[in-house]
Amino acid sequence: MKKHLILLLTCLIGSSAAFAQNAHFTTAGTIEYEKRVNMYGVIKAVINKDNESWYAPAFEQYKKNNPQFKVLKSTLSFSGNRTLYAPLPDDAPPSNSWFSDMPLAQQINTVYTDLNTNLSTTAKKVFDEAFLVKDTARKITWKITDETRDIAGYTCRRANALVMDSIYVVAFYSDEIPVSGGPESFTGLPGMILGLALPHENVTWFATKVTDVPVADAQLKVPAKGKATTYSGLKATLTKAMEGWGEYGKRFFKIYLL
Repeated sequence: MKKHLILLLTCLIGSSAAFAQNAHFTTAGTIEYEKRVNMYGVIKAVINKDNESWYAPAFEQYKKNNPQFKVLKSTLSFSGNRTLYAPLPDDAPPSNSWFSDMPLAQQINTVYTDLNTNLSTTAKKVFDEAFLVKDTARKITWKITDETRDIAGYTCRRANALVMDSIYVVAFYSDEIPVSGGPESFTGLPGMILGLALPHENVTWFATKVTDVPVADAQLKVPAKGKATTYSGLKATLTKAMEGWGEYGKRFFKIYLL
């Protein structure tokens, strides 16, 4: 009996070692993301008793001519602990509605993050002005759960957080890609974020494809164009520019600071 137990333990240890040797972790490559914005939900959220007399008819007109979801695409190139998130051109036919110009319905950020130094550089378009925001990467206090799901062929675990005091975030990360990066400015989990949702903002980012290939330094070019500022500097600029905009301005404000 004792010999059989020793033999079983030896086999288990050998199997574990073989699994560890054969396990593959993606440390460089390109991730393709699809951003989906529930435009009907976004527009509904800005309609109130003060503006419904002209917003409501415009919303009805929008629904006649536009789909509920606006779909945008982006990529995240990564190598080691450096990542570059960049939007791809929108190939959808142009919309005549000004609702389509709302910041959440666009891709306004190109984000380079060095996770070794915890510094990020973001080229950000705010209305018609370009900013270059250099600062520490956003610090997020994540709560990891036991929920899992498969995204783009990777097993991902769910984590929840609150950013900017009021924006609820749901993320799905995979430790099979041992890089603490993610789309936009979302980082800080023990693996790459392949799925991201801001439920109350009506927007999601989910990976559709992961290409496991070496990434050249030229593909991780740090953004360089725009008016140089910091996160707090941009916040101060927006606060002054949107003074008197009320609840409508508050919604724009937090999206521009994401």
